[in-house]
Amino acid sequence: MKKIISFIFLAFFMSNYANATENLLSVESQFSVKETADRFVSILEKKGVTLFARIDHKKNAKGVNLALRETEVIMFGNPRIGTPLMKCSQTVGIDLPQKMLIWKDVNNKVWLAYNNPEYIKQRHDVKGCDPVFDKVAGVLSALAKAAASK
Repeated sequence: MKKIISFIFLAFFMSNYANATENLLSVESQFSVKETADRFVSILEKKGVTLFARIDHKKNAKGVNLALRETEVIMFGNPRIGTPLMKCSQTVGIDLPQKMLIWKDVNNKVWLAYNNPEYIKQRHDVKGCDPVFDKVAGVLSALAKAAASK
C-alpha cells in the first residue's frame, strides 16, 4: 500500500513539475543582462511595439540594502495583438501587457524568459482563438531569440 501511495504522489508531483516547466519559456543569451535588455528594447522600438516599463529589480533591491543578481523585467505590448486576445477571453488582460524577464543565474548565464502563450490560453480556458495565440507565440519566440543572439 505504501508503494502505491508513493507512486501516486510521485506521479502527481512529476506531472505538476512538467506543467510548471512548460509555462515559462527560456532562451539563453550571449550577452550581459543589460545588453540583452537594451537589445530587446531596441527591437521593440524598431517594430513599433509599446514599451510600458523597464524594471531593474537589482537596483530596487539595492535601494533597500538587499543584494540580488542582475534581473530586469520589460513590459511591452501592442493593442492590435492584445485586444484580440482579450476579445477571446477578457480575463487574459491580467497577463497583459506581455513581460520578458532577463536575469543572470547562479552560473553567470543570462536568460530571457516569458509566459508560454499556450499556458495563458489554458489558464483562461480560451477556445477558438488558436491563430491569435500562435501568432503571439511566434512573435515572442522571435523577439527573445533576436535579443539573445548575434
